[in-house]
Amino acid sequence: MSLDRDDVIDAAVQILDEYGLGDLSMRRVADVLEVKAGALYWHVANKQTLLAAVADRILGEVPAVDPAVDPGSALSAWAHGLRGVLLAHRDSADLVATALASGLCRADPLVRLAPVFGGAAGAKVARWSSGALLDLVLGAVAREQNALLFAQLGKSVAADSGDQARAFSHGVEALVRGLLAADLDVKE
Repeated sequence: MSLDRDDVIDAAVQILDEYGLGDLSMRRVADVLEVKAGALYWHVANKQTLLAAVADRILGEVPAVDPAVDPGSALSAWAHGLRGVLLAHRDSADLVATALASGLCRADPLVRLAPVFGGAAGAKVARWSSGALLDLVLGAVAREQNALLFAQLGKSVAADSGDQARAFSHGVEALVRGLLAADLDVKE
């Protein structure tokens, strides 16, 4: 079997989706691919690099921001799109947050969002505002994913997914309105 980087990432995403982040190891990926773990290091330098590549793959599934739409709708659509993608992959909010913090990700969701704020905000304010929206999505989805995990383990009662979706929409709406209405004067 000829192995390439995409095969390694595909196997890692499969493990993440089926078993979760705790079971995503180089050895497990090698087992899925039916190779020795050492063969993976031709394609990814280490586990952190693999996790960043998985995060990049997941972030690549998020729909692009539509520049033709008003900023509030564009930001809301992006947040809901990111939430949908993250919920489709088990433990992905924790994975993406960690990978972004590591600096190893190639994908930078803030680059996609900053232009939505337009020329009214300086580059720094646009990046901070984009970061606040990203943090809201990652935090909300991490809470949802962790609550589901505890419910599956019988440690708590699963929250109503409809309530979670409505609470998320409310939070996004409030944050987006506040960010777009704020007249932030920050020295660049």
